[in-house]
Amino acid sequence: MINQNKSKKIAILYALLVIGFLLFLVAMLATVLKSRDLPSLYTKNSSKATRGSVISADGYHIATTVKLYKAIVNTHYIDPLKKDLFVKLFSIYSEIDAKEIEKKLNTQKGVVVLSYNIPQKQAQYLKQLAYELRRLKVFMEIKSPSTGRTSLHGLSIIESGESREYAYGKLLTPILGYPHKVEEDGYTYVKGVKGIERRFENELQAKEDELSQGLRDVNSYIILNKNSFTKQEVNGLDVKLTIPISLQMRVENMLDIMKEDLRAKEIMISVMEASTGKVLAMASSNRFLPKNIETEDYKSLNSSMIEYSFEPGSVIKVVTFALLLDKGLINPYDMVNGHGGRYTIGKKTITDEHRFDRLSAEEIIIHSSNVGIAQIAQKLSGGEFNQGLMDFGFSKASTPDLVYERVGSVPSTMQLNNEIYKATCSYGYGMRANLMQLIRAYSAFNNNGRIVTPKLVDSFIDKRKKEIATPYEEQVQVISTATAQRIKDILIKTVNEGTGTKAKTEGLEVGGKTGTAHIVEGGRYVNEYNTAFIGFANDTQSKYTIGVIVIRPKKSQFAAQTAVPVYKKIIDLLVEEEYLKPNIVEQPSPADNNLY
Repeated sequence: MINQNKSKKIAILYALLVIGFLLFLVAMLATVLKSRDLPSLYTKNSSKATRGSVISADGYHIATTVKLYKAIVNTHYIDPLKKDLFVKLFSIYSEIDAKEIEKKLNTQKGVVVLSYNIPQKQAQYLKQLAYELRRLKVFMEIKSPSTGRTSLHGLSIIESGESREYAYGKLLTPILGYPHKVEEDGYTYVKGVKGIERRFENELQAKEDELSQGLRDVNSYIILNKNSFTKQEVNGLDVKLTIPISLQMRVENMLDIMKEDLRAKEIMISVMEASTGKVLAMASSNRFLPKNIETEDYKSLNSSMIEYSFEPGSVIKVVTFALLLDKGLINPYDMVNGHGGRYTIGKKTITDEHRFDRLSAEEIIIHSSNVGIAQIAQKLSGGEFNQGLMDFGFSKASTPDLVYERVGSVPSTMQLNNEIYKATCSYGYGMRANLMQLIRAYSAFNNNGRIVTPKLVDSFIDKRKKEIATPYEEQVQVISTATAQRIKDILIKTVNEGTGTKAKTEGLEVGGKTGTAHIVEGGRYVNEYNTAFIGFANDTQSKYTIGVIVIRPKKSQFAAQTAVPVYKKIIDLLVEEEYLKPNIVEQPSPADNNLY
């Protein structure tokens, strides 16, 4: 009986062991077959490519792009006992006030964005901090009541966008232009709206983002080996300008002073190499901060050098004269009746500021006679005059390096067959032009009769620092070399003897022509003026075409008192910066003569 009981107990115990083992096998099988979210053995990282920079001719970065990052934390995962430590360390690394961080953590629960605008260098430090905070167990694991799984979320530093930075503030605006923000998939980009930023958007914009993927280590970093994959980012090209910062800065400072002195609405200038078209300076007195555009800046956003189209006045007399001279219709020494400063064509009476009874054809330019140019212009047919103005580049874009140019207009052949139209157009009324068109036209007189196209962008630079030069536009022969030289001599006389005497500079070859024109508002001429001086300044090695426009000066309506002094100051700056070197021959003193 005792043995039977003992056998039963052993059998029961054995059965229990078998049942337990079977339950264990069932549990193991269920675990194996059950769908689980295992952490991936692989990971990947991506980084956004950035927009290219705008660089000056002397190597300064004028416009650059910096990446911005946002810092995110989930308040539920912060250990309450270590919250103060988190706040203190994050404040030190981010340079954000601790009270501001604490306020966000106390007023917001769950996912909190601590900052949207963390610079790239600071973001690297914060990523290291995120690792250290995990090591210090500042964050807790939390078990989900529904799934029973545990998770841990620490401090996350994520790329949020990019910001365009302008190290020199208003410098080179409005030519440089400005960007605006565009959001795509939660990432903020910048795109050009005006100026260089807009014209070269395709070259500047980022090309391809960086991507890395492969096996991960315990810290989720990619293990770099033959099985990992990395695609390098391709940033936008850098745009290198022809304009050096050193000269541009001084020109802009000078314009600020002269605008106040002349009580003008705006002054604009351009300096261009006469034989290549390279622009050395292009400036306006009206500028703005590209990152902080205010309502009062709206009127300054346009590049007036190409977007302000106006009746140019007497500077066109030189072009009219060149067309007549090149076609053999006049001789510089032909005598013209000055009519005492008043001449009537049909119902139109043309007047001169200075009265002449008789003057030579070249003196019409030197002394800027409306009466004289109106008479000799009648020798041109309407077709010759119209085509001639267009050949000189009027009513056409002056440069391919800027956008939104207002190309102005010239009278039609039919209009120019009318003697009154022909007369008024000969001295710059009834047509419209901008500063850079005038610069381009006048380049012919300092470049053997060939006009050159203004060039602001010298090259593009890729990530390997290789420069890709931009092409030069073909030069166009608009008048003969002999005609160009004769006009050049007349423009030098205009500076030495005529309306441009204040531009005279010892040791340099300086020539140019003044222009003063009424401003049209609402289809009527008002008692306000634009003044201009367009010409050149040369030494034995270098030749520059230079133009100045002064809009609505209050100090004087005459170009000789407004545009010419600005022109002279530009020449002085070119000398000081050693772009021009005067050839001054010292005269022997009487004491030296006694030595012989």
